[in-house]
Amino acid sequence: MAVKKNKSLEPVSKDLPVYSIGVAARILDVHPRTLRIYEDEGLIKPHRQGARRMFSQNDMQWIACLRSAIHEQGISIPGIRKLLRFATCYEIVECPEQVSCVCEAVVDRVIPRKPRLVGDKQAAERIAEEEKNTRSEERKKGTIAKQSGTGEAG
Repeated sequence: MAVKKNKSLEPVSKDLPVYSIGVAARILDVHPRTLRIYEDEGLIKPHRQGARRMFSQNDMQWIACLRSAIHEQGISIPGIRKLLRFATCYEIVECPEQVSCVCEAVVDRVIPRKPRLVGDKQAAERIAEEEKNTRSEERKKGTIAKQSGTGEAG
C-alpha cells in the first residue's frame, strides 16, 4: 500500500495572474467591459495568456484603488492618468501610511512617471506623442491578436 505524502501548499504570489476577466469583474463587482475600458485608457495592463486577459491579486488591488479614486473622490479617468505621471497612487487617493507602506499593487508598469519641468511645452508634446504612439501600437497588437484568434476557428 502506497503512502501519500502531504504536499504543503505555498501561498500564491500576489503577482501571479490567476483571475480571468470574468472572475476579476465578479470579485470587483464591475462589468467586464469596465476592465476593458480601463485597459483601453491605459490605467491597467492585464497579463495575457494568448488572447485572454488575466489579473493578479496586485492588479485587483490596483483596480479597487482606481474605482475608489473615480467613484469616491470624483477623479476622472484622464485626470488619474495625468496625476500618475507625477505622483504615486497612494499620494493621489491619500491612503493611510500603514496601507501605502505595505501596498504591493504595481502601478509604474502601467503608467511610468516622466518627470519634466513645468512649462516645458516641447517635453509635454514629446511625451504626449510617445503615449499616443504606444497606445496605437497596443491597439494594433490587440486587433491582430483578435483577428488571428477568430481566423483559426474552423
